[in-house]
Amino acid sequence: MVSSRLLFLLSPILMLIIHANGQPPYRDYFCDNDNGNYTSNSIYEKNLNQLLPTLYSNTTIDYGFYYSTYGQNSDQVYAIGLCRGDVNPDDCRGCLNISSTLLTQTCPNQKDAIGAYGHRCMLRYSNSSIYGIMETSPVLTWWNLENVAANSVGQFNDDLNSLLSNLTNEAAAGSSLLKYASRGGTRDFLPLYAFVQCTPELSRQNCINCLLVAIKVVPQCCNGTQGGRVIVPSCNLRFEQYSFFDSTTVPSSTNTTTSSPSTNVTNSKGNQSSTSRTAIIVVVAPVAFVVLIVSICICVYLRVSSPREKAVENIDDEIPSVESLQFDFSTISVATDDFSEANKLGQGGFGAVYKGTLSNGEDVAVKRLSTNSGQGDLEFKNEVLLVAKLQHRNLVRLLGFCMERNERLLIYEFVPNISLDHFLFDPIKRVHLNWEKRYKIIGGIARGLLYLHEDSRLRIIHRDLKASNILLDKKMNAKISDFGMAKLFLLDQTQSKTSRIVGTYGYMAPEYAMHGQFSVKTDVFSFGVLVLEIVTGQRNNCVRNGENVEDLLSYAWNNWREGTASHIIDPTLRHISTIEIMRCIHIGLLCVQENVSDRPTMALIVLMLNSYSITLPVPSHPAFFMHSNIESDMSSNWGHNLEVARSDHSKGHYVQHSANEASITELYPR
Repeated sequence: MVSSRLLFLLSPILMLIIHANGQPPYRDYFCDNDNGNYTSNSIYEKNLNQLLPTLYSNTTIDYGFYYSTYGQNSDQVYAIGLCRGDVNPDDCRGCLNISSTLLTQTCPNQKDAIGAYGHRCMLRYSNSSIYGIMETSPVLTWWNLENVAANSVGQFNDDLNSLLSNLTNEAAAGSSLLKYASRGGTRDFLPLYAFVQCTPELSRQNCINCLLVAIKVVPQCCNGTQGGRVIVPSCNLRFEQYSFFDSTTVPSSTNTTTSSPSTNVTNSKGNQSSTSRTAIIVVVAPVAFVVLIVSICICVYLRVSSPREKAVENIDDEIPSVESLQFDFSTISVATDDFSEANKLGQGGFGAVYKGTLSNGEDVAVKRLSTNSGQGDLEFKNEVLLVAKLQHRNLVRLLGFCMERNERLLIYEFVPNISLDHFLFDPIKRVHLNWEKRYKIIGGIARGLLYLHEDSRLRIIHRDLKASNILLDKKMNAKISDFGMAKLFLLDQTQSKTSRIVGTYGYMAPEYAMHGQFSVKTDVFSFGVLVLEIVTGQRNNCVRNGENVEDLLSYAWNNWREGTASHIIDPTLRHISTIEIMRCIHIGLLCVQENVSDRPTMALIVLMLNSYSITLPVPSHPAFFMHSNIESDMSSNWGHNLEVARSDHSKGHYVQHSANEASITELYPR
């Protein structure tokens, strides 16, 4: 196995090989109606459309800050673009390019707007001069949904205030090209990372004043949370309990010159020096080339040929971080009454799920993996590592695990209302799902997926999103479960391919089912199917339309095209206003479009669900190849599964159908 030191030394070359441009989601914006609006095709709109795409084109020294103006008199447009100090120029410009499109769409008539695209860049434009003017309104905030441990809040706040204060002085001391400072590490046994940044044209004192305003907002928006972000027009800050910035890519903004060796030497010395340099170049160049080729080969080998070895190395490094979650087998045996049949919640290909009660009275759900489940210690530890790092109110929470003798157990929070399909497809229980609850469930699933795709410290593709994997707590909040088929992506990775296709027919995106290609848009497709199921109360593989039975996507699309989309709404919902329901049908059809690039991201979907000011595009036809033979009366109990596998020799794929079965997590995409 290649050592981690070698990987570190070769990492720059590896990044050149596998780098892919990926962008974070459009998060926060403010459309200012007080400074006036412009009309369609007006001179102001034309000036705005001319300015934004060229905002960064005339910059020769690139530190992620761009300012430009275009037009004259009352139609003159001013714009500022600012990227986080560690973002490289290409990613910065790509971020601003996408942000300019989204911000003008989100604020279609306002002359003054500000927006943050992901956590990388901020764009602002106005009809009045904004260069060199400190502004602290409006305030945009974002916070981590997880809280600091209650007994550590005071210490955490003290450390945070101290860190932000020190960073403020560092950033303000920067040059007119860059005012940015970041730092992180463990302080008083608590991990803490933060950055602060000003638009660099501000004076030192104005930068300090701006950041002091932003820091004062932190207790109001983010008190006790593990992370947060505050954005005002002239500065911004962010903090987390994990590293989220790259301290190695921050450029030096000081004015430096490169000095040349002295040329005041005799001709003989000059000739000797020149000869020596020539000899060195002749000898070193071929050697460097050979080293480069060998390095590339090693990196490609590590990337393609041995993901399992890399996983073992990472597991060995990281498993101590979750040792605190380990339970004794005897504790879980007592909690489940020695895994009695009375406590069994379900049975599947992975083993059984039991309800248990810990000594402190907390109810838990215990997955007991069977010895013939095909999972080894590596895969088991992978899932523990993966799920333990995912913390969101719309994801089922992992409480711990157990590895003793031949036993491998996963201990999750207990969710009393079992799974969504338990209610949705039952003609009696379905009545309890009024539209308010269904809309809440749709929003919860969307937020959970957005966290997996963009907001967590990892980028996760679930690959098996379906009604039976959506659990409901006592307040009917949705919680995404079963990460047995999840894939971890590199932060900048956009798609991958596998020859082993796992998932559930009916929810599978066409590019994945046919070619093994998957991305965040694979989950978006599954989400769209799920939304249509929630609206109609029908399974995706068998919708009865009079005497005919057809798949849900065809049924929904045909009615949409014919202007009768209201016909597909669950009859128990038809007595209420259908405006919101029709919007969800529209969003569902956008998600299941056959063309991957036409499907919206989860960030945009969350925006569509929460803002009626967003005009929805017209969907194109969905994929129609998924006509499933799955039995419509398949059991949907949580943990009770049907597993069917077949070899597709014609395509060279191994296709595995799942109802909720696996507990294998593969951390490294193939």
